Amino acid sequence: MSYTPPLERMRFVIEQVLDAPASWRAMPDFAEVDADLAREVLAQAGRFAQDVIAPLNGPADLQGCTWQPGGAVKTPDGFPAAWRAFVEGGWPALPCAPEDGGQGLPQLLNAALFEMLVGANHAWTMYPGLLHGACEAIRHHAVPALRERYLPRVVSGEWLATMNLTEPQAGSDLGLSRTRCEPVDAAAPVANGAAVTVTGQKIFISGGDQDMTDNIVHLVLARLPGAPDGTKGLTLVLVPKILPDGRRNGAWCDGIEKKMGIKGSATAQMRFEQAEGWILGEPNAGLAAMFLMMNSARLHVGMQGLGHLEAATRIASAYAQERLQLRAPSHPAGSDAAAARGPDPIAWHPAMRRILLDLQARTEGARVIAYWTALLLDEAEHHPDAALRAQRHDLVALLTPVVKAFLTHLGHHGANEALGVLGGHGYVHDWGIEQHVRDSRIALIYEGTNEIQAIDLLMRKVLDRPGRLALLLEVLRDEAGTLDAQAGTAADGDPAGLARWAALLRDEAATLERATATLQRERASRPDLPFLVADDYLHALGHTLLAWAWARLLRASLGDLDAARRQRLQALCAHGRDWLLPASRWRWTRIESGVPELAWPGL
Repeated sequence: MSYTPPLERMRFVIEQVLDAPASWRAMPDFAEVDADLAREVLAQAGRFAQDVIAPLNGPADLQGCTWQPGGAVKTPDGFPAAWRAFVEGGWPALPCAPEDGGQGLPQLLNAALFEMLVGANHAWTMYPGLLHGACEAIRHHAVPALRERYLPRVVSGEWLATMNLTEPQAGSDLGLSRTRCEPVDAAAPVANGAAVTVTGQKIFISGGDQDMTDNIVHLVLARLPGAPDGTKGLTLVLVPKILPDGRRNGAWCDGIEKKMGIKGSATAQMRFEQAEGWILGEPNAGLAAMFLMMNSARLHVGMQGLGHLEAATRIASAYAQERLQLRAPSHPAGSDAAAARGPDPIAWHPAMRRILLDLQARTEGARVIAYWTALLLDEAEHHPDAALRAQRHDLVALLTPVVKAFLTHLGHHGANEALGVLGGHGYVHDWGIEQHVRDSRIALIYEGTNEIQAIDLLMRKVLDRPGRLALLLEVLRDEAGTLDAQAGTAADGDPAGLARWAALLRDEAATLERATATLQRERASRPDLPFLVADDYLHALGHTLLAWAWARLLRASLGDLDAARRQRLQALCAHGRDWLLPASRWRWTRIESGVPELAWPGL
C-alpha cells in the first residue's frame, strides 16, 4: 500500500502540544523559523517521501542489492536517482550549520523528516541515516585541512559516510576490536590529523559500498601500536574510498549480507588493506569521538520505530474500515448499518477495535516523546542560556536510550499486531505490512541492542547520575500542576478530566522515584539486581512518558480544534490511560518487591 505522511498530526504536536515555534524564537540561530516555515518543510518532505521513495519500497525489497566481484555494490533500481533528488532538494543539509553549508534548521524538523522517510522506505533511508552524525564527528574533531576537504561534501550529500565499529569477534564489546592503524611517518608525532594506514575487517557496515555517490567517507575505529587494551585504546580514523589524488583506496567491500529485512540497504563486510586515512580527534580517544555519531544515530533509530508504527497503524486502520466480516456485537452510535443485514467492517469488532486503538494511542504518544526529545536537543545545542543548555543536555542523555529502545519496541511489535488485523492478507507482500514487520526488527538490535540501552539508562543515566532523573520528575510534576490549574479554571466543570490526569502523573512520578530509590538502596547488596530489571525499568519509564505525552495531547486538544478531532484525541488519551498504562504496573511492582536470583540456563 502507498504511504501517506501524517502531516496534520505532526503539525499539531509541533505547534500545539510542544509549542516549538515559541522555543525556537528564544534561540537566535532559529529566530527566523516559525510555524509557516515548519509547515512548508514538512509538506515538501512529505511529498518527497510519498512520491519519490515510497514507490521504490516494495520493489526494492524484492530486488535487494547486488554485490559484484571487485567490491562494487548495485543498489535497487531508482535508489541513485532518488538520492540525487534528495541532494538537489537540500535535505541532507537540513540540520547542519550554515557555516558548513547546511540549512541550519532545527533537529525537530529533521526528526520529523526521518519519521516520514522511514515510514515510506526504511532501506533507502539507511543511506543518509548516518550523515548528520558523521558531520558532527568531522566538524568537532577534524583538523582544519580535513574539515575543509570533507565536511562540505558530506553536509551536501555529495558523498555519503559510514560508521565502522563492529568486527566478527567484537559486537557490543568494542574493546575486543583488532583493526590496526599504523602511522605513515614513524618519526612524526601521532596526533590529530596524522596520516595512518588501516588494516582489518569490519562487518555489518550500512552502505559500506553503493552506487549512489562517487565517494564514501568511512569513519573507522582502529588501534595504534602500543595502544591500551580495551576501549581506551581505540582511535577514530577517516578513510575515504577515493583518495584526494583520485586513487582507489584500500577499503574494499568483500560481500553484502542476505538479511531478514531492509534488503535495499547494502550491509557490507568491509576489508581495510593498508587503507590510507587520517586520525580524527585525539589518539586513543576514538570512542568518545564516535559517540557523536552513535548518539545521533540512536535518536534516528528511535524515529525508525515511530515511522514503522505510524505506517503500519495506517495500513491496519484503512484495511479494518473496509474489510467486511461477520456481524459485530455492537455498532457505532448513529450508524446507518445498525439495522442492516450482512457483514460489518472488522473495525467494529471489539478485538480489532482494541488493537486499532492500542496502535493509534501508542503512535500519538510516541510522536510527542520523540519530538520533545528532538526539541530538547535543539535547546541543548542552541539556547543562549548556558544553564538551560546543560539541563537540556542531561535530559537528552536520559531520554536517548528510552527513545531508541522503547520506540523501536513499539514500532516492531506494533507492526506485528497490525499485520494480524489484515489476517492472511497481512502475510502477503503486496499489502506492505509484512515488510514493516521484517524491516523494523533490526532497529531493536543495531546502534546498541535494546537490552544494552536499558542497562545504559538505569546504570549510567539514572543510578550513577541521580540529578538527571530529578529533572524528569520535575517535568512530570510541573505538567500535573498545569493540569490542575487548568482544571480549576474550567468553566464547564472539567469534563476532560484534567484533575484526574494531574493525579495520575503525580502517582507516576512517585512510583518512578520510589522504584529508583529501591534499586539505589539494594544495588550494594545485590549488584546484579539493576541488570536483571533494567528492561522492566526502561519499559515502565516508557509508559510513564506515554502518560505524560497523552496528558499533553489532551490539554492541547482543548485549544483550537474541531469537535471531531478533539473527540478522537481525547478518546485515544483515555484509551491509553485505561488500557495501556496499567501494563507498566507489574514492572514497577517487580522492581519494588525484588526479584529472585536468576538460575543459570541448563541447570
